[in-house]
Amino acid sequence: MSAEEALRSPVALFYGALAVGLLLLARLLFAVLRVRSGPAWQAYRGWLVIIPITAAAILLGRETAIVFFTGVSVLAFREFARATALVEDGWLSAAGYVGILALGAAALIPDYDLFITLPVFVTAGLLAIPVLRNRVQGQLHALGLALLGFLAFGWMFGHVDWLANSEHAYAYLLYLLFAVELNDIAAYVSGKLLGKHALCSNISPKKTWEGSLGALAVSLALPWMLWFTFPHLRWYDLVAVGLIVGVGGQVGDLVVSLIKRDVGIKDLGSIIPGHGGILDRIDSLIYVAPLYVQYLRFSRDLDPP
Repeated sequence: MSAEEALRSPVALFYGALAVGLLLLARLLFAVLRVRSGPAWQAYRGWLVIIPITAAAILLGRETAIVFFTGVSVLAFREFARATALVEDGWLSAAGYVGILALGAAALIPDYDLFITLPVFVTAGLLAIPVLRNRVQGQLHALGLALLGFLAFGWMFGHVDWLANSEHAYAYLLYLLFAVELNDIAAYVSGKLLGKHALCSNISPKKTWEGSLGALAVSLALPWMLWFTFPHLRWYDLVAVGLIVGVGGQVGDLVVSLIKRDVGIKDLGSIIPGHGGILDRIDSLIYVAPLYVQYLRFSRDLDPP
């Protein structure tokens, strides 16, 4: 991946044109409907920030993309630490940050064996911290939060980093980002239009089975529609990728909703206008990214050449 390669890549150019086209289409619809305020308008304004920044990070090259997504992991862990009060334990919080930065370094080297085994060393380090400090009170709770934060928002989401090392980096990475966001939109629209039966009423009352099935249908169809961006995949790879995004994206969303409902907050942050915090935007990727990468790795070699 590099800026020069991106400009020569039909796949990168296609996704760039697709993003610009969708933003222009949305702006046209807002103009026709004379919408200049409200949640949808705020969300659109948020996309005007998210898409250019993310696109620039990816198109500038492999190293920039990995550094960018590692930074997203750090911000996500920070939001989680603040929401759950893990931030009050400086040592355990710091160990989580160090672990996430180490994952980014492993992707940059790149060393997949180090990346995949780092959770062992980070877990060992986290468990040792209360022992070295000779502390007992509240340490089990703090340890559990630190481990969850590192594994979910560092290691699991960190699999996105590794896609930048693939021979088909643009196809795999850009498809993942587009498919996950489309899955979220399809779930919302299907739920609004057809939703009657609650999916997980205690965790996310507004999510419905109809919305979930609508999102799954879209996610299963999308790989076939975009097969030309990764023609080396086989038909059953497309089915697997569709299931991973369609099911995993919704589970990841519900996991973050569970965290928010348990700690009693609506959004985990406010860094992105109209979208909430970093975790509110990447929740689906937390679950999808590791399943997607591991499937592609065993189906198609994702290790660096």
